[in-house]
Amino acid sequence: MTPAAQQALHEAQAVFGYTTYIDLVRPLIKDKKIVSTGMRQEVDRVRRALQAARQGSACALVCSGDPGIYALAGLVFEICRENSIPIGDNQNSLKIEVIPGVPALGAGSALLGAPLMTDFACISLSDLLTPWEAIEKRIQASAWADLVIVLYNPRSKKRNWQLEAARKIILEHRSPDTPVGLVTSATRQEESVNLCTLNSLDCSHAGMQTTVFIGNSRTFVYDSRMITPRGYHEKYQLEMKEL
Repeated sequence: MTPAAQQALHEAQAVFGYTTYIDLVRPLIKDKKIVSTGMRQEVDRVRRALQAARQGSACALVCSGDPGIYALAGLVFEICRENSIPIGDNQNSLKIEVIPGVPALGAGSALLGAPLMTDFACISLSDLLTPWEAIEKRIQASAWADLVIVLYNPRSKKRNWQLEAARKIILEHRSPDTPVGLVTSATRQEESVNLCTLNSLDCSHAGMQTTVFIGNSRTFVYDSRMITPRGYHEKYQLEMKEL
């Protein structure tokens, strides 16, 4: 957690969040009003936080990773717009601060090595809010463009086929030997990091807390690290002269 996020929790009078995420920060919020809700209750959670904030409470919405990447920042602004809640700079506006965090793709990339050193696409495989037809087109286009691909929400108990479908689409454009990295629960106690190839990817090893990194045509593995070269070797001499 960043110092800014810790400061926000310290200043908050009420803290709202998904139960799992609330449990991660519970030691920091023992003296706060805590409102935790389950999966798929994001709209209710944000509404309650906004209501409390409009009544004068300093509120914090807890997310995992970065609040602006597949999290709650966008929903907060959408609900404000739909309900004509002013969020500008005037005196009657609600002050909203989005505090940046460490996204799963950033934490996972660091654990794998350097797979995102050039252009990449980030795609969520969850079709709860986005039709699969749209997700499929994005995968196809990213694979065709030879972008490194980062997959969020690859698999759950009920959504157990999307990752395999994505793998098959990408195999139409990539070598079976393309490096793939799976990072689960990055920076948490249950953290795990695994490397495989696109051909050998066992989709059953992924879950909702897993981020999948699929290399491009230049990505390689060196001493158990996944690296996508930026292109320096094509313009510069990288060999070190003997001292």
